[in-house]
Amino acid sequence: MTLASARRRYVTDAIQTVSPQQLVVMLYDRLLLDITRAGEALERRDLEAVNAQLTHAQDIVLELESSLDPSLWSGGPTLMALYRFLHNELITANVTKDAARIQICRGLVEPLATAWRQAASGLAEDLTSRAASAQQLHQSTQPLQAVTT
Repeated sequence: MTLASARRRYVTDAIQTVSPQQLVVMLYDRLLLDITRAGEALERRDLEAVNAQLTHAQDIVLELESSLDPSLWSGGPTLMALYRFLHNELITANVTKDAARIQICRGLVEPLATAWRQAASGLAEDLTSRAASAQQLHQSTQPLQAVTT
């Protein structure tokens, strides 16, 4: 197994075992990385790298958009509209090689990434707390079960 195939397998396994919330966080983190790298590549005039990074960013936005069910919460339609706007901005930034549009995209994504990170962290803490409470309850009822059986 080559190093590249081992890395691909590791990434695939990691993606398949994370929670849906953590997967969204991972997508946002990679989206920010792609946008940042595109801006840096544009400064170097590496247009091939700009294209690759912005195309990958577009793919991520399409994945976020396709996984969103806007009917599940009141902010859903607004987030869907934002994804569509962001996708169009990424396309335009790529076609025109416009640094200002790349920065606009980054400015839109950063607060969303932070919000998702905080939401996923809060959910994980809540689940951990509930699991600990359930474990304590189970441990406190164990002697009763032994007596009644």
